[in-house]
This record gives sequence, structure tokens and C-alpha cells, in this order.
Amino acid sequence: MAADLLADTAVTLLAGFPNRYGADLPDSWNWHLPAGGMLMTVGLRAIREALGDASFVPVSATATFCQPVPEGPVVIDVDVLRRGNAATQVRAAVRSVRWEDVGLEVSATFARERTGPGIDFLDAAPPDVPLPNDAPVLDERQQMGGKARNYPFLDNIDTRLALGNLWWERDWPAGKARWARWVRYKVPQRMESGMLDPLAIPPIADMMPVCVRQKIGPDGPQFHAPSFDLTVHFLDPTPSEWLLLNVHARRARAGYATAETEVWSEDGKLVAIATQTMMLRTGRS
Repeated sequence: MAADLLADTAVTLLAGFPNRYGADLPDSWNWHLPAGGMLMTVGLRAIREALGDASFVPVSATATFCQPVPEGPVVIDVDVLRRGNAATQVRAAVRSVRWEDVGLEVSATFARERTGPGIDFLDAAPPDVPLPNDAPVLDERQQMGGKARNYPFLDNIDTRLALGNLWWERDWPAGKARWARWVRYKVPQRMESGMLDPLAIPPIADMMPVCVRQKIGPDGPQFHAPSFDLTVHFLDPTPSEWLLLNVHARRARAGYATAETEVWSEDGKLVAIATQTMMLRTGRS
């Protein structure tokens, strides 16, 4: 059965500790260990609870990953840096109760919508790819065999290949460092308004290394790519369940790579953009 991100990242105010929250992380969102994007969502949920004002919505957030956080109980300490009428800057430190050191820190800006000077444009376009119903099913778990049990994250999403090659196949040439997939949560992540909960974006935006494989090809070095950080800019609200993740790695050198993801809705809205720096380590791809 698919897991519910909203339930699994719920936070509770801890009695006697102002702006300290607790959560109990299952292993349902693991890539071996809890996914960095899911941990970022936990921090953002604590921030949203601390603000206590639904008119403030996330505009941008950066998670810095300091050390792995295991499943189980975590503590989130929220610090409001500045509370303004239009925008509020906040940070949240997430740590496992097993350790004193912080596992990750999330810095975020939450803001109210404004009319401003009336400037409103989109100077970008989604890639020309098939819509979800016309795109082939992307069943990564089936290709992993016994290794799939280490990646329960994949049980919670439906995916379709939109652009690029299947990383597990061997008969394709190296090309551009681009890859795109359609993704939807099996348990829809919606707010009361019917719109997608923006806090559901970080977990799926945090899936960038496959574009590196597209560049080096199936015969390139085996690697895995733990991330140092994840930045998300939350742009357009959408009711769309299917989201297109269009990923591009612009540069890799000296054991590191940087990549970015555009998150598009089915109707062509740019829902979010995300960037990330990865460490390239020798090993499993």
C-alpha cells in the first residue's frame, strides 16, 4: 500500500518547548535512508505550524544536508528570523533524537501574495514531451530486483518516462545531460482548496542524478550521488496530480555535479524550480 506523505511528515508541538516540534519518520520514504526531500518537507511543515497563518505560503527554501537522518523520532527546532507583513524568513533544524548534531537545516521565506506593480509573465516553456497518458510506464522498482526493497520511496509514486533513456538498459548512446519524467503521488497531496500542497514538491524534486547517467551513457563509471543541498522556488499553484520533472545537469567536475529541475503541471504551469549540488562517489549507479 502506498504511503501518505502528509501523514508521514506530520509534526506535533512538543509541550514545554516553544517552537520545538516532533515527528516520527517511517521507512516508507527511504532511499536506503529517509530521502532528503522528505526531510526538507518535515522541516517546512514545522515552519508552517510555527507561523500559524495560512496566508503565508512558501516562496523559496534551501535545505542543507549535514548528515544522514535515520527513520524514527526526530526533533525540529524553528527559529523565526524576521516576521514581516508581506514576508517572513524562518529556519528549522532537524535532528534525530539519537544524536545531538543537526541532520539538516532548512531556511525558508514564506510570503503573502501581492499585486505589486502588476508584473506577471512566464519566460519559459515546458519541453515537447508526451503527456502522462501517452508516455510509457517507468517501472524502476521492477528493474532493481532484490535491491528494490531498499528504495520503498518508489512504492509511493506513479512515473512515466517523458524524455531520455532507461538507465538500466545497455543499448543507448551517451547524449545530453537531460532527463524528464512525469510523477504523481499515489496518495494525492492536496490542500483543502484542492490545490497541490507545495510541501509535496521537495521529495520528488530531489531525484536528479539520472540526468548525469544520460550524459556519460550506460558504459560510463558507476556512481552514486548524495546531495549537499536542495533549493526549491515555489512558483505557480496547481491542482494537477501529474507533474513533469525536467532535469538538467549543467556541469560535473572534480567529483561534484550541479543539476536543476523544472516542475511543470499538465496544463503548462511552471510550478517550481529546484537546484542541487551532488557529490559523485564511486559505486552503485
